[in-house]
Amino acid sequence: MTSEGFAVIFMNPRGGSDGYDEEFADIRGHYGERDYEDLMEGLDYVIRNYDFIDPNRLGVIGGSYGGFMTNWVITHTDRFRAAITDRSISNWVSFFGASDIGPYFANDQIGGGENRDFWTYLESYTAKSPIMYVKNVKTPLLIIHSLEDYRCWFEQAIQLYTALKYLGKEVRMVVFPGGENHDLSRFGKPNHRIVRLRAIVDWFNEKLKA
Repeated sequence: MTSEGFAVIFMNPRGGSDGYDEEFADIRGHYGERDYEDLMEGLDYVIRNYDFIDPNRLGVIGGSYGGFMTNWVITHTDRFRAAITDRSISNWVSFFGASDIGPYFANDQIGGGENRDFWTYLESYTAKSPIMYVKNVKTPLLIIHSLEDYRCWFEQAIQLYTALKYLGKEVRMVVFPGGENHDLSRFGKPNHRIVRLRAIVDWFNEKLKA
């Protein structure tokens, strides 16, 4: 991205890192709260202190948990001109039943605990699902996903894409074929990894440099 002329900002929000301690990393039951505020406060700091950052040409991108957070960001603020969500979570309710780690991970992270009753905490699953807030989206979104991603299954991407299309929002999707999974960006076929990176660069070039 820097070779294309972009400034890249890396954040270290609560929940997204265990570089401090377990308490810092533990956002169970509180996704989209303090972690989201950390990102926005960090961005504000960068804009205040680095005059080459254009606040009118901001993009946001993330994968996996970062994909969830990208979805959360664009459903809760319109300050970004473009966004890319990669292998993301958009709906915790269906994640519970479709992901290869859904029943225990979703209950642990969103519900009342690993062995709690899913239905008792359904309200929490809904409240923490970005897809419930898609009417707020004003940011053009590129969705990247792999067909054999069983961690964040493809249904997460197609639900988000369908909802945004249904509401007349600007969205595009790049889908990688069978054989690619949640680790595409790290261990995918070299030609697919190139296509993914090119799609990212092209989207931001199109939306942020116009």
